[in-house]
Amino acid sequence: MKRIDSLLGMRRLDRYIIKKFLGTYIFMIALIISIAVVFDINEKIDKFMTNNASLHDIIFHYYLNFIPFYTNLFSPLFVFLAVIFFTSKMANNSEITAILSNGIGFKRLMKPYMISALVIAVFAFVFGSYVIPPANATRIEFEQTYIDPRKRKTGDMDIQFKVGPGTIVYFGNFDMPSKTGYNFSMDYFDSLQLMSRLTARSIRYDSAFHWTINDYQIRDFDGLKETITQGSSLDTILQIVPNDFIIANSDHQMMTSPQLRKYVKSQKERGMGNIQSFQIEYHSRIASVFSAFILTIIGASLSARKVKGGMGLNIGIGLVLSMGYILFMTVSSTFAVKGSMSPFVAAWIPNIIFLLIAMYLYKRAPN
Repeated sequence: MKRIDSLLGMRRLDRYIIKKFLGTYIFMIALIISIAVVFDINEKIDKFMTNNASLHDIIFHYYLNFIPFYTNLFSPLFVFLAVIFFTSKMANNSEITAILSNGIGFKRLMKPYMISALVIAVFAFVFGSYVIPPANATRIEFEQTYIDPRKRKTGDMDIQFKVGPGTIVYFGNFDMPSKTGYNFSMDYFDSLQLMSRLTARSIRYDSAFHWTINDYQIRDFDGLKETITQGSSLDTILQIVPNDFIIANSDHQMMTSPQLRKYVKSQKERGMGNIQSFQIEYHSRIASVFSAFILTIIGASLSARKVKGGMGLNIGIGLVLSMGYILFMTVSSTFAVKGSMSPFVAAWIPNIIFLLIAMYLYKRAPN
């Protein structure tokens, strides 16, 4: 421990603040998430009983995955409120005044705050990018089975995208439970010239990219010559699976960051346009890392000065800023989903706005 402290240049004051920061952060998470679980149980107990969910599934498949998901989702705000709470308390006890009067500037005082924010940000990024997505798959499956089956994506209509060089497929509609598409067509182009067109009454997915086409007709074009081939059944290999084009609102929550990046790239190559939520999720996971630092600076700068309103005033201002942060995230994400804003911009707008607030408050912080 002493060796680590010496490498980081830490003093007793740094350890004291880090302990206060992380301790308050963990306490707030435990308190608020516990309350959230109680309210969630009260709201969903009837559905658990009606749909015969077992106690084992409720605890281990739902709440054991519910807690880390929402903890990570609101982690930046927990950081913000924790900083405001314990820093205001230190200011009211004249601890901040004593520290600054001993020649320690506010810039130096921020060192343990930044170390604490770094620890939280690293854990939040690793868990949010690699650990929580697989757990979300279990939680969402539970929700779709026992809470709201309507959330399960069962199909879609008018689906068109690229599956290979010059090859475009179209589904009039697709039924996910039976993995069957209807009014199917596949066009093959050489440059801009249509070379072949396949139409079929239905197409069914088997496994490993294997599809069975039923009641089909193939029209091959060679200049002005046309050759027509018909049949009742045809087995073929297409490098697509139903999950590539039947997208549920929660699918992005179940992918790790590398999977998200790969999925977005492949969907762009296929000409799929409904991937905004996946892009927002990917960029938000990175933006949330930096938000921990920005909100820490705001919280410390705002709370370090002793004010007449006491700790309550600072907490009130903190709650207002928290609601503002959530509002900016919600509004920007909505614009991005509708295609009115870049997903990258949508994910970073709250950070950019609050970075400007952080710079202003930091300059006005007591020294």
